[in-house]
Amino acid sequence: MSAVVKSWRLHRRVNSTEADLARMVNPIVRGWMAYYGAFFHTELTPVLDRINTYLLRWIMKKYKRAGTLRRARQSMAQAAARNPRYFAHWIWVKPAVK
Repeated sequence: MSAVVKSWRLHRRVNSTEADLARMVNPIVRGWMAYYGAFFHTELTPVLDRINTYLLRWIMKKYKRAGTLRRARQSMAQAAARNPRYFAHWIWVKPAVK
């Protein structure tokens, strides 16, 4: 699964919007959560964390004002607070806020 996430190259899709990324990612992640989540929840969590990492990198590349990791985390946390089900995996793995 990790190789599949890597092949998406989310952080390189700066011409896409958040809605485009969500439309691409959500059906696949929902399927993984339904299939692997029943018995292998702990195996799926690192993959979902990795998707969050790629989303952070996407924010840093898309929005130059959020170019730092700290600002990208803040904007991702704000987005998750506004709409916690925007990305399917945010139900299990919250965006990193430090």
